Amino acid sequence: MTVETFEIAPVQGDIVHVSDAAAAHFLKQVEKQGAAGIRLSLKQAGCTGYKYIVDAVEETQAGDMALTLKNGVTLYIDQRYVHAVTGTEIDIRQQGLNVNLVMENPNVKDECGCGESFSIEG
Repeated sequence: MTVETFEIAPVQGDIVHVSDAAAAHFLKQVEKQGAAGIRLSLKQAGCTGYKYIVDAVEETQAGDMALTLKNGVTLYIDQRYVHAVTGTEIDIRQQGLNVNLVMENPNVKDECGCGESFSIEG
């Protein structure tokens, strides 16, 4: 009997890009909640597949990758979804009276009509 092994190719370049406005928003959340950092993950949800989970967290979870933003905020990324979020640009945009966190992810293949969930290529 033979056992096949494989290695996951390392992620090249920036995993995510966080705009200055989004980094400032994250800093406010961390300070307000006394958190250790911000955690980015995905959750199976909605009619298309996944949705983003962005939370201020007290501690990392096993396997999280830690990235330090220019303003000192630690962004933890759930390692299970690193390839799904690689290349994502995170920004804050004002639309009317609402201020929204916006994710521009080049890996998204399809989105539901309401924009709450998406599917990933591959």
